[in-house]
Amino acid sequence: MELFPAIDLKAAQVVRLTQGDYNRVDVYSHHPGEMAATFRDQGARNLHVVDLDGAKDGAAVNFHVIREIVEKAKLFVQVGGGIRDEARISRYLELGVERVILGTVAAENFDFLCDMVKKYGNKIAVGVDAREGNVAVKGWLETTALDSLDFCRRLDGAGVSTIIYTDISKDGAMTGTNLAVYEELSRAVGCDIVASGGISSCGEVVALRDMGIYGVILGKALYTGALRLEEVAALC
Repeated sequence: MELFPAIDLKAAQVVRLTQGDYNRVDVYSHHPGEMAATFRDQGARNLHVVDLDGAKDGAAVNFHVIREIVEKAKLFVQVGGGIRDEARISRYLELGVERVILGTVAAENFDFLCDMVKKYGNKIAVGVDAREGNVAVKGWLETTALDSLDFCRRLDGAGVSTIIYTDISKDGAMTGTNLAVYEELSRAVGCDIVASGGISSCGEVVALRDMGIYGVILGKALYTGALRLEEVAALC
């Protein structure tokens, strides 16, 4: 199983939101590139980077910061947040990003998603962010009528290789993740699933690993010291 330490960017700072609320922000570093290098030195092979400003506004607000992260980390980096056209996909891939995460545009323009999957293959992932079972978009500020599990099945059928699934109610809350939904997803789709949101114990990591989940994203649990990256990496 792959481990992805998370670097969420807001105003060029490393932050964590609680349950996707932009008014509940904890700032953990003013130097994202150095944070990425620290994760690498602790044994990380991957990074999960999200431009929170971009997710909300649809603009590449933290593009220059992501460039620094890619250059300093020299790891497998996947990036999401406000990527809603092919030009931005291309810019990130040219920058050295290994995988681009589409969210809002995947839910709102499925034909575009299919075109990008055909063109870029496994360089495209889809972030499915669920609020009470329905897909949320635009930085989690709007909730659609799309059932999140049905949407995942549709993505799998369209050839999407990686789905990053987040239960928003768990994200940043440090109360544990939604193991039941990942168990269901592991049976429902054949593509790789990355679990995100609320993972805060080694037991949860082991449970996700044993059900065949491809990857886990760790954020607040690493920043608060509830989990140590080296310890989780050994489990993965």
